[in-house]
Amino acid sequence: MVLDLPRVTYSNVGADFSKVHAYLDKLIPSFEKEFLGREWSTTFSTGPLKKIASPISPELSLGRFPISTDADVARAIASARMGANLWARTSLEERLAFAQRWRAALAAQKYELGLAGLYEIGKSRVEAIGEAEESLDMVEYYSSELKTNNGYTRRMNELVSNEAVRSIMKPYGVFAVIAPFNFPLALSIGMLSGALLTGNSVVFKPSPGCSLTGLLIAETLRKAGLPDRVFNIVLGDGKVGRLLATSDGIDGVAFTGSHRTGMSIFRHVAMLPHTKPVIAEMGGKNPAYVTQTANLEQAAQGVARSAFGLQGQKCSACSVVYVDNVVKQPFISKLVDFSSKLIVGDPRRAESFMGPVYGDAAVERFRSALCEVNRSGKVHFGGEMLGQGFADNYVLPTAVELDGPSKLTREELFIPFVVVRGVEDLEAAIAEGNDVAYGLSAGIFTRDQNELQYFLTTAEAGVLYANRASGATTGAWPGAQPFCGWKGTGVSGKGGLGAWYLPQYMREQSHTIMIT
Repeated sequence: MVLDLPRVTYSNVGADFSKVHAYLDKLIPSFEKEFLGREWSTTFSTGPLKKIASPISPELSLGRFPISTDADVARAIASARMGANLWARTSLEERLAFAQRWRAALAAQKYELGLAGLYEIGKSRVEAIGEAEESLDMVEYYSSELKTNNGYTRRMNELVSNEAVRSIMKPYGVFAVIAPFNFPLALSIGMLSGALLTGNSVVFKPSPGCSLTGLLIAETLRKAGLPDRVFNIVLGDGKVGRLLATSDGIDGVAFTGSHRTGMSIFRHVAMLPHTKPVIAEMGGKNPAYVTQTANLEQAAQGVARSAFGLQGQKCSACSVVYVDNVVKQPFISKLVDFSSKLIVGDPRRAESFMGPVYGDAAVERFRSALCEVNRSGKVHFGGEMLGQGFADNYVLPTAVELDGPSKLTREELFIPFVVVRGVEDLEAAIAEGNDVAYGLSAGIFTRDQNELQYFLTTAEAGVLYANRASGATTGAWPGAQPFCGWKGTGVSGKGGLGAWYLPQYMREQSHTIMIT
């Protein structure tokens, strides 16, 4: 069925989504009936069933999902090894045809896939459907890059007559794909696309609370006609992920998650007899800069949307904003005014901008951050649980001010919490903003071309934005903004969503053939 509904992206925040909401009003009851509360099974998860509750409410069951045992993980890897032998021999044309079928299967279930994230994470409707739309564009963009580059096969210089030389890129074999909770669909699809389209087989582990999304993705791959054993899914917690990432049967790891976990994978790989590729994105601490010349209305909206969208649980979320002291107070006033209009509540409702934060650890980080502010700063807005019958994991978007640097301006928080720092000039602000372990995204609001150029030249991050009211540091999209982490955020210097992503899943081989 073709639906005449507008596309939802992270940038078109002012669009009329009334038709989308009307459709979701009808779909949500049937989605709950069909998908929630079920008992699930899958080939490589034969351990005990675990009941998982939605963060929306402890009484709302996502379902009962089996856990993969050690033997299950070993069997999944062995299956992927057999799948790799088959899939690596397919032609470029066969893999491109698969990509078309997969995109069609994803499109047919776009709204159900988006709603899975809404229930599993507590995403707002727009965030959830936007993620599903992004996933379609990922498959389309990566397959177009694969086609444009002829599968990354190139003719090379011929040094003597009758010599034919070419460079080809070959898959590594079996990739472990380990996905995070916050974008269970898009980040999974992105890493799976990278591995599968380039000829690798996969063992996929979704985040423990996102097994529903993982199993729905598996169904789209089945409908797309991916051969058996090329894709294999395991379910469970960090133990399952460690078994997968450290197995000798894995040829490469694609991981998105915490810096600590990502670096532990690297330490393991460093001890092996020979290295294997690790493609990792590991968090961020993303500053925005507001200068004297900024449009403050635009800046306040951009910071708030970036800091509080998805409850601040984005690796690119704006969590600290450096504001020139000359405009600090009017900026804070506009930030508070805009934030006060954001509705926190049940994400199933159309008007909710923010849902719950994810898990008890996020609630504790929120409380801990407030304690730090109470010692050395000031709360301008929020700083409380929502109350009104909601559980403690519904918190208000919070804007605070600190007089100097602290762990709140250096450490990733992953909550709807932004720190305002007054500064004397842009040079000092960027120096402080760069002085962190991460380097994912950064944004600026200025009408001065010299300030803009200084920011573009000196900001130590892979994704830079200027004057973006839809999101000061967020909103990357496939084929538009390559999502590349620097420093402790990423490892390869080549990001997802861009032109250099796919080759990371392959290794080069040259062929020199004398023609006789």
